[in-house]
Amino acid sequence: MAVKHHILFSRLRVLGFCRVLSSCTPQALSEVLASIGSLDDIEASLNQLDVEVTPAIITQVINSCNCNTGGGSSSTRKLLRFFSWCRLKNPAALGEEAFNHAIQTFAELGDITAVGISIADLHKEGGKLSPATFSLVAETLVKAGKEDEAVRLLRDLERKKLLPCCDGTGKSVWSSSLAIVHALCAKGHARKAQGVIWHHKSELSVGFAASVVQRSLLHGWCVRGNIKEARRVMGDMKSLGILLGLPSYNDLLRCICYRNLRFNPSALVSEATDLLAEMRSCGILPTASSFNILLSCLGKVRRVKEAYGILYLMRQGKAGCSPDWVSYYLVIRVLYLSGRFVRGNKLMDQMLDDGLSPDVKFYHGLIGVLCGVEKVDHALNVFEQMKKFCARNTGPTYDLLIAKLCRNGKFEQGRNLWNEAVQRGITLRCSRDLLDPLKTIVFKPRRPVNKLHPWDYKKVGYRRIKRAARTNMKMKRRKPHKFIRL
Repeated sequence: MAVKHHILFSRLRVLGFCRVLSSCTPQALSEVLASIGSLDDIEASLNQLDVEVTPAIITQVINSCNCNTGGGSSSTRKLLRFFSWCRLKNPAALGEEAFNHAIQTFAELGDITAVGISIADLHKEGGKLSPATFSLVAETLVKAGKEDEAVRLLRDLERKKLLPCCDGTGKSVWSSSLAIVHALCAKGHARKAQGVIWHHKSELSVGFAASVVQRSLLHGWCVRGNIKEARRVMGDMKSLGILLGLPSYNDLLRCICYRNLRFNPSALVSEATDLLAEMRSCGILPTASSFNILLSCLGKVRRVKEAYGILYLMRQGKAGCSPDWVSYYLVIRVLYLSGRFVRGNKLMDQMLDDGLSPDVKFYHGLIGVLCGVEKVDHALNVFEQMKKFCARNTGPTYDLLIAKLCRNGKFEQGRNLWNEAVQRGITLRCSRDLLDPLKTIVFKPRRPVNKLHPWDYKKVGYRRIKRAARTNMKMKRRKPHKFIRL
């Protein structure tokens, strides 16, 4: 009964709100769409408004709803109902530009059903998708795991001769198919991209399109983790006379490093060094981003000595490029994770002496690592250094440190950080209840009282093996059950 009264009250409130409005503005339409109620209630409230539908009003309402909503399905369905209501009220006011803008909004919000309905309505009106809209829709479908539907959309538009045109010549097959290939390869669907290329080989095998297609295929196979196919595409590019750039080699380097990270970590440095030498022989000098790929993988397997050696070569100029703050961050991070805090602090001082000015992400990431390994005092020292060199965007770091200090029982230090942030005018997102000892649960780490010697671990293992063997022998000695025949 209470639910019925609530629904009735919401409907009366929306209808009353619409009657009170004397002059209807895009802001008022946005408030109607943001109100509580079903889609029929919203359409009824829209009918109560005395508004003239124009493309400008439609665009303003869609933009305001896109900024205010969080991307839920209910918000996109309200926008879709509003768009359908505009079509019924004034069909002549909606052109291809308004349709394309609405489809782009639905694609950004991730509502594939609304995208399909809007595209069907656009085709009924005899309109076409713009190149930007088609590219965005293709990327949205592939990201949602519907790569088959993206390819099907291309074929349907090609059959209906509704492919988007980039120029007045009407030759738009290469642009649409190229957008599909790019979207598929970005998520590693290189095999499906090859099928699209084969169907449009007359347009995608000549000129500028051929080089873009080959680079996209190389990227797609690298994302997929197939080094053999990536090498084959690279050979095709060399035979066609297509120059391999730094992004292509970085894709292959990332593929090799991640594959070795999974199957053979010992070969990380050797195979990466061979590829870097191949890059230099082709006239492409590796940059700091190339070495950062290797440093990132070395940090994941805790290869501290090798990562530190690569950074040393970069600092000495023997690697052909100088390190950036990301290179220092990757090495300092693995030093902190392996318990080498003094060496990590020295390396940070050397970075500042070299004249590098790190970003806020550098300090925030390291403070997060130190808090994760329960070294809050070191994190506070890094935070003091952060305030000297980076005075902006320190709010998330304050939130992190205050929450960590209070959950470790250091409420006084957390309260001091809170007051300091308030004095500096920094907006905090953490709750003030963290400063209350009665409301915050203090974390108490549990550690074994007696630490075992490595030989003791072997003894435990031997006991488990003997116990399992004894159990197997007992199972074998058991006699089978005798079944009584009836």
